[in-house]
Amino acid sequence: MRQSKAPDSLFSFNPSAGLTGPDFVHEQKLISGGHRFVAGMDEAGRGPLAGPVVAASVILEPTNIPDGLNDSKALSAKRREQLFEEILTVATVGIAASSAGEIDRTDIRKASLRAMVRATAALAQQADYGLVDGRDIPPGLACPATALIKGDARSQSIAAASIIAKVVRDKMMIRAAEIYPDYGFEKHKGYGSALHLEAIKRLGPCPLHRMSFRPLRQV
Repeated sequence: MRQSKAPDSLFSFNPSAGLTGPDFVHEQKLISGGHRFVAGMDEAGRGPLAGPVVAASVILEPTNIPDGLNDSKALSAKRREQLFEEILTVATVGIAASSAGEIDRTDIRKASLRAMVRATAALAQQADYGLVDGRDIPPGLACPATALIKGDARSQSIAAASIIAKVVRDKMMIRAAEIYPDYGFEKHKGYGSALHLEAIKRLGPCPLHRMSFRPLRQV
C-alpha cells in the first residue's frame, strides 16, 4: 500500500510566502523526484447553506502554465472565468461534486474529501502524486499526497483547482436559480446572506438546502 504524507507543518509555512502568488516549486520538486503527473486538488462551497460542494483536480503542463493563477478568492469573477477557460485548454482537469444530501448524510468535511477523490479519479491521466489544499489527505485517494495549508496561495496546481471548482460551483448555483427562482441563488450562491435567510424564512427550504446546517436545523 502506498503511504500518503502527513500535512506539512504550520511552522514551516512562511505567511508572507503567498503574497506574490503561488508558484510551481512543490510540483517541480516532485517532478524532479520522478512524479511526472502532479495533481493539485481543492474544493469550493464548504460554507453555503445550499448546493453541492465541488472539487477539482488539475494536472498542469509545466511548460504551459497560465499566467496569473491564484487562490480563486483573490480573483475577480471575470478573471476567474478567463483563467477557467485557459486551464481547461492547457491542463488535465477532473471535476466532481457531493450533493447537499450527501453532505447531510455524512458531514461537510467528509463530503468535500470524497469529492476530491472522485475528481482525481475523473482525470484522463492518472496522477502520480497529489497536492491537497488544507490539512487533510482524502481517504481512498489513488496516489500518495501531501496536504498544504493555504495551498491555493502556494501551489499553482492547487490554485488552478480552486479556480475550476469555484467557477463550476457558481455556474451550478446560477442554474439552480433557474429551477428555484425565488431564493436568489444567482446572487449569493447559497451562502447565508440576509437575502437568502429571508427567503428560507418566507418559503422554507428547497431540495438543495443542507438541512444539517444551522439555521436550517431549526426550520
